[in-house]
Amino acid sequence: MDRHKVLINREHVKEKVAELAAQVQRDYADRTPLLIGVLKGSFVFLADLVRALDMPLEVEFIRLSSYGAAKESSGEVKVIQNLNSSVEGRDVLVIEDIEDTGLSLSFLLNTLRDQKPSSVRLCALLDKPSRRKTPVEIDYLGFTVPDRFIVGYGIDFNEQYRNLPDICYLEED
Repeated sequence: MDRHKVLINREHVKEKVAELAAQVQRDYADRTPLLIGVLKGSFVFLADLVRALDMPLEVEFIRLSSYGAAKESSGEVKVIQNLNSSVEGRDVLVIEDIEDTGLSLSFLLNTLRDQKPSSVRLCALLDKPSRRKTPVEIDYLGFTVPDRFIVGYGIDFNEQYRNLPDICYLEED
């Protein structure tokens, strides 16, 4: 059975979300960015970030898969749910829970850039650079985490642990 241990407590997460919101608000002053949440893992982070922003914005969602029920990425990225609106001419800010191998985000960012937005930036709550296979530039970063399987604050393992209020890692027996 997997057990979880707190890596970053909820108070620290809340402070970091407020910092990231202040940076986003400053950088997108006088614009209406389109925030694209990468489902399912980003939904808690995106909700907290949106509530911390006092500016016009729009929200969209996309769902990608490269894990399935495994702890390792398959390396093959699939679009499970696509966007409902065009990004052409828009300022796009992709909201991601955790950047790991870089495969999914590289695929997504390249796909979005092909659709001719005004700009594309990435906001990731967590980065795990030790696992990177493809370089990805993160414009707004919350925390760098060690090579552990991270859960909580919307991030799951096999659809479990999303409801944990802290960012945790799984410790296997």
